[in-house]
Amino acid sequence: MCGIVGVVAKTNVNQALYDALTVLQHRGQDAAGIVTCDDGRFFLRKDNGLVRDVFRTRHMQRLVGNMGIGHVRYPTAGSSSSAEAQPFYVNSPYGIVLAHNGNLTNARELVEEVYREDLRHVNTSSDSEVLLNVFAHELHSQKKLVPSAEDIFETVKAVHKRVKGGYAVIGMIAGYGVVGFRDPHGIRPVVYGVRETQNGPEYMIASESVALDALGYKLVRDIAPGEAIYIDVDGNLHTQQCAENPVTVPCIFEHVYFARPDSIIDKISVYKARLKMGSRLAEKILRERPDHDIDVVIPIPDTSRSSAVELANRLGVKYREGFMKNRYIGRTFIMPGQQLRKKSVRQKLNALDLEFRGKNVLLVDDSIVRGTTCEQIIEMARDAGANKVYFASAAPPVRFPNVYGIDMPAKEELIAHGRSVEEVQKEIGADWLVYQDLNDLIEATCDGADVSYDFDCSVFNGEYITGDIDEAYLNKLQESRSDTQKSTSDVENAIIDLHNDDEND
Repeated sequence: MCGIVGVVAKTNVNQALYDALTVLQHRGQDAAGIVTCDDGRFFLRKDNGLVRDVFRTRHMQRLVGNMGIGHVRYPTAGSSSSAEAQPFYVNSPYGIVLAHNGNLTNARELVEEVYREDLRHVNTSSDSEVLLNVFAHELHSQKKLVPSAEDIFETVKAVHKRVKGGYAVIGMIAGYGVVGFRDPHGIRPVVYGVRETQNGPEYMIASESVALDALGYKLVRDIAPGEAIYIDVDGNLHTQQCAENPVTVPCIFEHVYFARPDSIIDKISVYKARLKMGSRLAEKILRERPDHDIDVVIPIPDTSRSSAVELANRLGVKYREGFMKNRYIGRTFIMPGQQLRKKSVRQKLNALDLEFRGKNVLLVDDSIVRGTTCEQIIEMARDAGANKVYFASAAPPVRFPNVYGIDMPAKEELIAHGRSVEEVQKEIGADWLVYQDLNDLIEATCDGADVSYDFDCSVFNGEYITGDIDEAYLNKLQESRSDTQKSTSDVENAIIDLHNDDEND
């Protein structure tokens, strides 16, 4: 999962981009990058690390210009070298930079197309660079000295026809403007907003509305599935639907875990959705254990707090903060490598004995993926003196890998894959385990929101909405996502195959 932002303003945008990326830091902590444009020239700074570490005063002073884009990244199946940091750049046509959140499910095929048909070279293992080259080729095909908004939209239409998967994209064309677009299913989120100034409107495109809020922009709306928006260098906004059959099927895991609670995604308040998840989960507990002996509900910080508060209220038991968090440790879910992940949990959380000793505790988390974290946290609760340790997940069992931009592990590394709830309970060492039902999760997410669409729930039900995922694809994905095999991605393999084919010709 990554965070993207683009700004077209009347003054320098470097500080606005930096501030927006710090707000979106939860979406990626591996690398960060900013590109600005001034008088038709790009100015770039990107590297591995947190936003605050990548950008120093000397870098910010060089990032001049009234429009720019930014990106925060976490590593998926590719390498985590600085070569993978975004935005990516190509010099033809015009000069284009691009930042991307998501995953192209046909990246391997596209690498070959780009090489053999578009005559373009992909230099990294990132599918974002593949996407940039596809976009650049299609824009070049418009054969215009000065690209118009219509040329941009025709380009995005062509990209949609070639590219499959989940993607939210922000690109910038040197001297001309910033474009943002979203896959035809709307799997990955992206919004835009406006800020009125004395010199005219300024626009921001971002992964989440919280970035707009933090910088004083008014949320206009989500970019619709398949839609593109183009803001030219003079600040004129153009929008057009660019997909033939768009349908809104956003990723529900954004509401479960990734997004900040103060964001609004596809007209849904993330905070309110998580409250409802807690309420629905409490109802299930009351159905299954009407005479429960829970003394206290304790969240596993931070994303489960909203659900845990409402769950405790509905059960009529105390809500307490039992774990103190070290805020200088990253999110364990997005850390590469199981050993590093295991080590970080006890560095990240410390149990407060006062809230555990002699009590029957219900721990609440947003979800259970590998089970590594919750297993260690249950041990911590017992070490702190808990009498019984129950565990509740605000999401259903995660049984299938994600193919649309979330680096969920190979299915064999998912603790719920091939196991019953009782078997998972035994594996993590809980006295009782309860999961949210999928129907309740969907209803909780939509409850109170004026929406009428389905969600991508593939990590829970194995139904991949783009229709191009089969067992062979999942097997290849498993090879690249295994903790012991993360050095080589599908894109990297495709590049290697192309060079080998050329040597054999």
